[in-house]
Amino acid sequence: MPTDSPVSRALISVWNKAGLVDFASGLSKLGIEILSTGGTSKALRQAEIIVKDVAEVTGFPEMLDGRVKTLHPKIFGGLLGLREKPAHAQEMEKHGIPPIDLVIVNLYPFETACADPNLPEDELIEYIDIGGSALLRAASKNFRHVVPVCDPEDYAPLLEELAERKTFSLETRRRMAAKAFAHTAHYDAVIASVLRQKAKLEGFPVELTAGLRKKTDLRYGENPHQKAALYAESGGKPWGVVGAKVLQGKQVSFNNYMDCDSAWRLAAGFTNPACVIVKHNNPCGVSEDESPAAAFRGAYAADSQSAFGGIVGFNRTVDAESAQELTKLFLECVIAPGFAPEARDILAKKTNLRLLEQPTLLSDPYEWDLRRISGGFLVQEQDLPRPVDMKVVSKRTPSPEEQLSLLFAWQVAKQVKSNAIVLARGRTTAGIGAGQMSRIDSLKVAHMKLQQQKVILNPAPLVMASDGFFPFRDTVDEAAKIGVAAIIQPGGSVRDEESVAAANEHGIAMIVTNVRHFRH
Repeated sequence: MPTDSPVSRALISVWNKAGLVDFASGLSKLGIEILSTGGTSKALRQAEIIVKDVAEVTGFPEMLDGRVKTLHPKIFGGLLGLREKPAHAQEMEKHGIPPIDLVIVNLYPFETACADPNLPEDELIEYIDIGGSALLRAASKNFRHVVPVCDPEDYAPLLEELAERKTFSLETRRRMAAKAFAHTAHYDAVIASVLRQKAKLEGFPVELTAGLRKKTDLRYGENPHQKAALYAESGGKPWGVVGAKVLQGKQVSFNNYMDCDSAWRLAAGFTNPACVIVKHNNPCGVSEDESPAAAFRGAYAADSQSAFGGIVGFNRTVDAESAQELTKLFLECVIAPGFAPEARDILAKKTNLRLLEQPTLLSDPYEWDLRRISGGFLVQEQDLPRPVDMKVVSKRTPSPEEQLSLLFAWQVAKQVKSNAIVLARGRTTAGIGAGQMSRIDSLKVAHMKLQQQKVILNPAPLVMASDGFFPFRDTVDEAAKIGVAAIIQPGGSVRDEESVAAANEHGIAMIVTNVRHFRH
């Protein structure tokens, strides 16, 4: 059972001193003795708060440049001793170990330090907190007698409860212990992740932890009845969509973040100015052109019907011309490396339009791709960009113009949900079929989108990309019927020869890549 004894002694050792003086002053006014160390002790004394140094209790000074301060039996005995157990009480009395009822600790800012790529490793290591983590874990294990506090946000409510009842409820004790264990687990997960990356370890570790920090609560999840929040992966600078700065508009929703991520990943992969329009986590129009505005016009023309209410991604700064184009239809979000001042002024009129700015165009730095399934996670390497090994398997070799278009379509197909078929003319999509149960059905959807186009901006040859191989020749035969001139696909089917024969019969150029890009 938890002790009903009043809290009489607190140990305070914090890096982040926000709210410290007010909290410690409140504790002192309640008659609680305060033990402290180093800079914390100095800050409290400057505020004229009575403090006893931990060294007075342990009989040992702080050692090894402050690496050893609280790691002593007289401190950890005071945290781990079971007050209701006579043998523990006798040992504590015999060795002069004072019980500690409250531990206020926050840790060295390793998470902040590791975001600095220029910080030498030996300096970074000094930001790994040992004693603080140990104090929180010891207090949390013995939460029925000791309350751990690791967040300044908890100071005021805890002080209020103490003033009212002189102790803490069992509910409060459990809650604070859970929070402290989560805090130290997160802290260790970030350290492990950083050291794994520095060690460049190969393979998958037996034990894998992810250090996630909540960035904000969201209005709801995929559907209004689902609660949701946004978490950032720790261990470096904010990256990608989670690290983007929201410049204007309504709160970014769960679905907005999902779609912005798809748009950002695809747009960031192009070298020339590119625009991607995404609906329901699939690109509906993609174009690479001489300017962002031209790329947007191409992406919009590719599927103007689906573009309504879409998410737009650019890999270039949005200029005034692009902004004027964007205002012509209803959109949910625009994510780009930047927005020119003139563009900001134009888009400000669309008060609900969310603008996300992420100036860092980087390949994915995360260690692995984690997918939640019931009971656990599937973990895989990232499907990172790689050179396309184009092997011509047909009698006809694709023209240089077709090759350029095939590479474009292949890049788009990588970000389309499987089964994926992408039709393209030049460097603009002409129709996208996504997520169908059969590959030929994906082609039919892509063809339907092609037929719906109101304007064909580019008269270049029609090409087709498939994220997976053709199990039968039927998809090639159907592609010939709609005028496809060249095809790019992974190859690898036991019936590859049939598909190649079909391509030759129809005069279609076919390239295989020997790389598959499924996306589920």
